[in-house]
Parts: sequence; C-alpha cells; structure tokens
Amino acid sequence: MELENSFEVGAPPERVWDFMLDLERVTPCMPGAELEDLPDEHTWKGKVKVKLGAVSLSYAATAVIDEQDEQARRVVIQANGRETRGKGMARATINSHLEPLDGGGTRVLMHTDLTISGAVAQYGRGMIADVSGRLTGEFADCLQARLAAPESTAGDESDATVEAGPAPVAKPIGGLQLGLWAIWRAILRFFRRIGRGIGSLFGRG
Repeated sequence: MELENSFEVGAPPERVWDFMLDLERVTPCMPGAELEDLPDEHTWKGKVKVKLGAVSLSYAATAVIDEQDEQARRVVIQANGRETRGKGMARATINSHLEPLDGGGTRVLMHTDLTISGAVAQYGRGMIADVSGRLTGEFADCLQARLAAPESTAGDESDATVEAGPAPVAKPIGGLQLGLWAIWRAILRFFRRIGRGIGSLFGRG
C-alpha cells in the first residue's frame, strides 16, 4: 500500500533535517514509539504501540536509515515490526524529502510503501491512510513545538529544557478516539462519493 503525507514546519530546512536524523531526539514526536536501543547513529530499535478501536497492538520494531542525501535533503528509512503477541508483521519503506518554503519554513514530503499482516490488515486502505495522516499531523505539531523552543547557546539541551519547561511530546492517539475519527472520515468519503455521483447524473441531464 502506497501512502502520501506532507506537512509544513516554521523552521529552516537545515534545522528540520538535523532534528529528524537525530533518532534519540525525534522519538518523542513519534506517537506510540518507545526507544529501547540505538546500536549506531543510523539504527533505531524499540516498541511501537498501535490501538485502533478494539484492536490494540504492540510491535517490536527496527528502523534503519538506508539512504541519506545531505545536499538534496532526502532520506530513505527501512522499518520493520513484528507483533509482540501475535503473528502480524509490518514493513515500510519511508522516503522523505525536505523542500524550503518562502519565509524560511520547510515542507516535508513523505512517501511510504507499507506492507502489513495480522489483525490490523482487516482495515481498508482508506482508514489506514486516514490514521496515517492523523499520526503525521501529531508528529508535525510536536516537531514544530520542539523546533520553536529556545536553543541553548552553550549547546546543553538539558539546561535549555529546565529553563523553557518540559520538551513537547506527541500526544497519544488510539482506542475509541482514533477508531471513531477514522470511521467518521470513512463516512465523509462515502457521502462525497454519493455527492459526486449525483452531480454527475444531473450534469449529464
């Protein structure tokens, strides 16, 4: 399944690029993710929790920076996850690209090639795409808040955090909230299709 997501951040591309490639710093902005180990600067290991309606899943996951183009600000990440209590699996190739915006901001474009099996596979592409969009939005909000926080002139982020308050963390999304939101999006798509059909019928008349 192919997924397309994008968001904008009010920070220059070089800052966004550095932050997104810092696996330890970026983890708190990933909803449901918990860092367990960083074998090297290109590898992330941990857990990812997903809850959609009555389905609650936990994946043992590994993400590896497979390709990295500093000049083009393009990165490819290979991610794999296996259910800790089940036989389901998830595999994704995430291709991200940063574009500068007028005024000093950054647009982040993400193309994901996703393969899933197990309980979560029962949900259709539309619902999974909606959930992906919601999670991307939470990631973007957290990223924006962290990049907007004052930077430490001495390079010590712990001191800056004490002065500015706790660093922002992505809000957890799941359970009934996420399930109802995804269902509502599916209903809206259904009525839009009906509306287009009616418009097309009257247009032909």
